[in-house]
Amino acid sequence: MFCYQCEQTAKGEACTVLGVCGKKPDVAALQDLLIYALVGLSQVALEGRRVGVSDKGVNVFTQQATFATLTNVDFDPSRFVAWINECVKHREALKAKVKAAGGNVEFSGGPATFQPAAGLADLVKQGEEAAITTYPAPDADALSLKHTLLFGLKGVAAYADHAEILGQEDEKVYAFVHEGLAAMLDPKLAVPDLLSLVLKCGEINLRAMELLDAGNTGRYGHPVPTKVPLGAKKGKAILVSGHDLVDMELILQQSEGKGIYVYTHGEMLPTHGYPGLKKYPHFYGHYGTAWQNQGKEFPQFPGAILMTTNCIQKPAETYMDHIFTTGLVGWPGVRHIADKDFTPVIEKALKLPGFTEDSNGRSVMVGFAHNTVLGVAGQIIEAVKNKQIRHFFLVGGCDGAKASRNYYTEFVEKAPKDTVVLTLACGKFKFFDKDLGDIGGIPRLLDVGQCNDAYSAIQIAAALAKAFGIGINDLPLSMILSWYEQKAVAILLTLLYLGVKDIRLGPSLPAFVTPNVLDALVKIFDLKPITSAEEDLKAILG
Repeated sequence: MFCYQCEQTAKGEACTVLGVCGKKPDVAALQDLLIYALVGLSQVALEGRRVGVSDKGVNVFTQQATFATLTNVDFDPSRFVAWINECVKHREALKAKVKAAGGNVEFSGGPATFQPAAGLADLVKQGEEAAITTYPAPDADALSLKHTLLFGLKGVAAYADHAEILGQEDEKVYAFVHEGLAAMLDPKLAVPDLLSLVLKCGEINLRAMELLDAGNTGRYGHPVPTKVPLGAKKGKAILVSGHDLVDMELILQQSEGKGIYVYTHGEMLPTHGYPGLKKYPHFYGHYGTAWQNQGKEFPQFPGAILMTTNCIQKPAETYMDHIFTTGLVGWPGVRHIADKDFTPVIEKALKLPGFTEDSNGRSVMVGFAHNTVLGVAGQIIEAVKNKQIRHFFLVGGCDGAKASRNYYTEFVEKAPKDTVVLTLACGKFKFFDKDLGDIGGIPRLLDVGQCNDAYSAIQIAAALAKAFGIGINDLPLSMILSWYEQKAVAILLTLLYLGVKDIRLGPSLPAFVTPNVLDALVKIFDLKPITSAEEDLKAILG
């Protein structure tokens, strides 16, 4: 196997024996084969659009299947076998529609004519032959940009899939996902072409996040500042992890009145701020921290656990019988609920002991998305003009297990008291329960939301820049980002597309970025690796 799409890839180079995430070589090969099959489907889809054919089923399937290959989504080989075969069925059905519309479907070999083998072992062999290292490229830098584009597309697909579930979609997003996937096997693309596609991926990801924001707020209302307990209530319990708000809503609806309290884990914490979700009286609090701590936290949870999207880790035997998956997430041996009838989760929760007593832990605040923050924009602007607020830091992104990620905790703790920290995604769990106080009633720590709520942070920055009559890069704002998986890659590409400069990225730089590509990003965007909290604060604040 060869996989280097996440930050914690082995030795900072690539996983070649077993994925650090727990991915086995057969699943890695099947994921590469699924991408190869999707490239063929995308080639047909591009020809289809040329003659006015765009198939909704193909568009949605492409997003879902691409999302399925993102880190920590699905580890079940049988599901990838099914997706590969379904992809070929979609491709052949689309060919018939394209041909009827006058398009050319006479492809000479390659992924557009690929036929999957019958057995698992032969499919794995096909996947090894279609590995991402085999993509045609004139040089290492071009291949690096192809991989950057591929990983960005996986992030786009994740956000666009969540948005489509909420009824939000855009043909422009579907079209680019096909364009980007088809580019993987285009031998003519050189560095300038691919750099353009990479930045366009950032543009399309901004649209995907905008769609998701519209879907979330349109269905559940704009988040409002909300205090979330970190303790527990005596009673039966369900823990919901992942990212999907619709799954959260369904669990709350189906468990209502059954004497069960529902808790969030990981990136589901910000869901407590949505009026359409917080209205449920049995939606209680937050349990645990970030995704990488499942192995320590899940065995202690006395109820049922539901994983809604990516972030699953190998379940321990101690909780294998009471963890469930839904949507695109999956693990061999874990019960998967495809039809969204969460009765098995509820029944399991009722059989388990639940919490035997109340625990009055601390609490944290969520709900500082763009609608809330911009509602007090005038107060913020005055605080800046009066020198009460010297600087804003966006400290967020993915969390992870590396000790070097303690940099983000130190950075927030050492940020001067006349600065404000905005945070989002699971990177917040390095410091989410810190009491930083406030500045004139404005909390110094503002939780903007999930990783996709980078859209909110962008809207806040754009509105403040407009109010001050300056560009985003002239704001007293610095971005200190942590990354782990491909949604973070997509967000970084969005920031680069918007021309945001002087971003600090860590805890290490992507293994798939060659020195020449990194040098170009440094020259064009002043992208920097993190150093130490003290050095970076001094460099930023002087």
